[in-house]
Amino acid sequence: MLFRLSLFICIFSFLPLLSGKGKPLKVFILVGQSNMQGTARLTTLPHMAMDPKTKALHDKISNGGQYYSNDNVRIAAVSEGGKQSPQEKSGVLTVGYGSNLVKEDICGPELAFGITMYERLQEPILIIKAAWGGKSLFQDFRPPSAGEFTDAKDKSQTGHYYRWMSSHVKKVLSDPGKYHPAYNKEVGYEICGFAWFQGWNDMVSSAVYPDRFKPGGYDAYSEVLTHFIRDVRKEFKTSKMPFAIGVLGVDGPTKDYPKSKQRYQGIHQYFRDAMAAPASLPEFKRNVRTVLTENFWPVDVSNASDKKFEAAVQAKNEYLKAKKENKELPKNWLSNRRAELEAKTMTAEDIKIMEIGRSNHGFHYLGSLKCYSQIGEALANTLFEMNSK
Repeated sequence: MLFRLSLFICIFSFLPLLSGKGKPLKVFILVGQSNMQGTARLTTLPHMAMDPKTKALHDKISNGGQYYSNDNVRIAAVSEGGKQSPQEKSGVLTVGYGSNLVKEDICGPELAFGITMYERLQEPILIIKAAWGGKSLFQDFRPPSAGEFTDAKDKSQTGHYYRWMSSHVKKVLSDPGKYHPAYNKEVGYEICGFAWFQGWNDMVSSAVYPDRFKPGGYDAYSEVLTHFIRDVRKEFKTSKMPFAIGVLGVDGPTKDYPKSKQRYQGIHQYFRDAMAAPASLPEFKRNVRTVLTENFWPVDVSNASDKKFEAAVQAKNEYLKAKKENKELPKNWLSNRRAELEAKTMTAEDIKIMEIGRSNHGFHYLGSLKCYSQIGEALANTLFEMNSK
């Protein structure tokens, strides 16, 4: 894969570098946790081509084996690699700006975001991305105006990633020409939008949200996110900066949950409502909007994955029952039984979809590039529309 990436340069890279003379450089900030990082491997790219809704976007990402690379769209990203070591990467936007910025065959929402925003603006763009896996809003990204997180074991960690995000953005904007050659110092830059895509660590925290199984159990998340929006606008001196909230949508719309997942319907919907709530506040009416990422959940991949999972659960239950009854089972019985059950429940299409549509866990949107790309596209369109008002 690395050879392939180094061998091909997308035809987009031959587009002339647009001059920024007379116009400020357009800057967009992408922030969040692991799903803003993105965990989709390029092995899932063919899945996009199978759906007429995403075929056009697929062809923009990969054209005859050549990956998107446009000199007019640059990115400056920060994340963490192994053992939480800081990672920074910048350059022309292309594949390889996903999880931890280390592997060149992993992408997140940033790729389709840049493709879409450039198509709509037709001006040089600089994306500043700051994303770290496994981070909360209640502590890690906690903004200054939200006050202390009283339950923190290590007070110094409260707001650590908010501060890191802020310092990264300010470092890039202190010398934009280092990151984008189209930057013109005479006219400067304009921060045109902020996209927030986070939530998992807050949603699963019963200690911080003890009433999460009840309506209003995540109200504290809404309050801190409201502080966050105000604080980043103050931080970057953009009082009306368009702000898009990527509402967590793992498993798709809650109304469509299968029986096996219905016990999570309430808690998932309560959290999504809490994420979306700030957009309905009067002060944010014109410049904060939501993107319901549940609408891009890869249903076919999920259904095939569920069949495989259910086969594994049934095989494990049968195995434990046999052991409890002191039955002697042949070597490899469990794996053979699992394969037998999979063969009964999974079609050839299911197996194919699993192979080309999934590259990670469910809480990472199954590592689906089709899913992440649609999320990036929607975030870009939402911010563009707010700028056009």
